[in-house]
Amino acid sequence: MGRRLLSHTCAPLSHLALARPAHAPRPVPLSILPLQLRIACKDVPAATLYDVLHDTHYRKKWDSNVIETYDIGRLTANADVGYYAWKCPSPLKNRDFVTLRSWLPLGNDYMIINYSVKHPKYPPRKDFVRAVSLQTGYLVKANGPHGCTLYYLTQVDPRGSLPKWVVNKMSQFVAPKAMKKIYKAGLKYLEWKQKHEPGFKPWVYPEQNTLPSISLAELSLQHADSLENIDESGLAEDRTHISDDEA
Repeated sequence: MGRRLLSHTCAPLSHLALARPAHAPRPVPLSILPLQLRIACKDVPAATLYDVLHDTHYRKKWDSNVIETYDIGRLTANADVGYYAWKCPSPLKNRDFVTLRSWLPLGNDYMIINYSVKHPKYPPRKDFVRAVSLQTGYLVKANGPHGCTLYYLTQVDPRGSLPKWVVNKMSQFVAPKAMKKIYKAGLKYLEWKQKHEPGFKPWVYPEQNTLPSISLAELSLQHADSLENIDESGLAEDRTHISDDEA
């Protein structure tokens, strides 16, 4: 896949400053600026890539950064709550999330969005820093019957003061490589799925969903200010190694 298939842009600080009224809080830190990416996925139908993004069992196969991921419960036929723990480049502390996710087929296109919530049975863990997804979304647009384009938007508060070089590496190298991994996972998904419950797709067939029901009253919006904020800004670049798997 050539570089021309991948593009990514980070919203500049000046945009935030222009949009912020005089009485508003301080500007959003660099580490939580929105990140936007897209990748053209030749030979991967939109429906297949949509399955890849949903299938937590398959994610453990292709996502080398995942430490632990599972679904907690369902809210509706097209909304659930899940847990995801992510391996950060050492020596940064690993992060985890509890998010409410919803999805919607749009004809031949598909949308998935999530944001962080608090669940009383899944409080922050001592071995992770609980990060906050302010807004994260995937849009899969079909390019005919055999290909698609994946659009990705994320704005995450890592709950910590990260060095600028870490933020730059995440946006310039780690995130684009993650998009390429999703594309490659899409190319291999149908073969894998044939050997792993090929008819089981609760995101497509809600009657297959056996997750416990969750009431919206059990959840609340996860505000970043209520979580621990750690300072990792002093970490030197030569102490941190981002492997090919992590990138």
